[in-house]
Amino acid sequence: MSTIVRQLEPKGIWNNFADLNEVPRPSKKEGRVIQFMLDFGKALGLETFSDEVGNVIIRKPATPGMEDRKKVTLQSHLDMVHQKNADTVFDFDSEGIKMFVSGDWVKAKGTTLGADNGLGVATIMTLLQSTDIPHPFIEALFTIDEETGMTGAMGLQAGVLQGEILLNLDTEDDDEIDIGCAGGIDVTATRSYVEEVVNDAYVGCSITVKDLNGGHSGMDIHKGLGNANKIMNRLLFNAIEGFNIQVSEIDGGSLRNAIPRESFAKIAVDKDKTKTFETTFNNWADTIKAELAINEPDLTITMSWIETPAKVMPKGTQDKVVKALYAAHNGVYAMSAAISDLVETSNNIARVIAKNGQIKIACLTRSSVNSAKMNLANALKSAFELADCTVTFAGEYPGWNPNPDSDILRLMEGKYEALYGDKPQVVACHAGLECGILGQNYPDMDMISFGPTIKGAHSPDERVSITSVQKFWKFIQEILKDIPKNPS
Repeated sequence: MSTIVRQLEPKGIWNNFADLNEVPRPSKKEGRVIQFMLDFGKALGLETFSDEVGNVIIRKPATPGMEDRKKVTLQSHLDMVHQKNADTVFDFDSEGIKMFVSGDWVKAKGTTLGADNGLGVATIMTLLQSTDIPHPFIEALFTIDEETGMTGAMGLQAGVLQGEILLNLDTEDDDEIDIGCAGGIDVTATRSYVEEVVNDAYVGCSITVKDLNGGHSGMDIHKGLGNANKIMNRLLFNAIEGFNIQVSEIDGGSLRNAIPRESFAKIAVDKDKTKTFETTFNNWADTIKAELAINEPDLTITMSWIETPAKVMPKGTQDKVVKALYAAHNGVYAMSAAISDLVETSNNIARVIAKNGQIKIACLTRSSVNSAKMNLANALKSAFELADCTVTFAGEYPGWNPNPDSDILRLMEGKYEALYGDKPQVVACHAGLECGILGQNYPDMDMISFGPTIKGAHSPDERVSITSVQKFWKFIQEILKDIPKNPS
């Protein structure tokens, strides 16, 4: 499949992207892709090294006549979100991404594509390989673990980078220039319980919620998409209230930065109420599907009778946890008062698992205002503590404050308008970009984020526009050609 992709223009980018997509690179398991990038840089004869946390840095001298320009750091992250459809047979640890072309889009067969942030990485690789593109001194920074903690950016020490301008290639609309982003924090609730033997008068039932769109828990959080964990919890709440069911297992969602697409549960239902329960459940399912029909037309909610589970949660435990999840906020919490149409604060209830006496609920809370982020995190903490959970905060990272007076912003706005006859959208985003973290150790670096158009990131619907990559490639070359001189 990648053979067709390799024939696309610009071939340098697509061939590097195809090579990169042959390398498994999940967050926190980037050993193979780190070595891949080290080998790449060294094969070009460029200064290449990794720092103590695994970030890879490759430096290329300026082309003749551009030695007096400001130094530029080009930055993208090496890891990708590993998500696949439930019916897709694929091993992320050993297989390369199976790509195909559909109209103007490059997609993957049943999995995430890795365009986030593989297209940024491939673009930087192509610039490092080039022999005919004018550029100042460029320094490639390939960070690790952006998707599940940003530990690469956090671990990068002051004094390593030489760039005065940072171009982050991780924005996903080709008409946008990003100058700010949200910070985030992981909120995790856990508790244990002693399983009980199921009531002899009960029979087993399996509940499935699937075929939701999913998506990026920052960039897509405002789109009114369904969250499989919240839908499942609503069903369980109704079943407890109406039929006094017993919950055996729950398994929903996956990564914190992905809106959950699927959830599965096993419960026990009174044998004398099975017919009424089935009819009522189907009514609940129809109601939920009707509510979400516009944004989630493929949503599937089903139940089936199964062998009665041997063990269930104690009633007190299940009731408290289900009520806490019902109360816990999911989705947009507040819109920005400073920037029109920008989500300020949100939460994604990303993972719910209850099995074998252990419960874990994982959330990612985001905000461009630190105090608002902690306010929502504490609201979640309060709800889960009322259910006797232990709540921890981890992985906190700062937002990136916009600088509308940026020199590189003015250059890029002018270039964009000259090339395309229109003004770019200068925005801040609700995703977590690494610029805010990098800016802590490099406060004087002028930073911008931009990139080609990518849709459906963090889901198997992820796709990248071919014509957008061509537009992006032309734009970045024009920017590098006119990087200003260092004042002397």
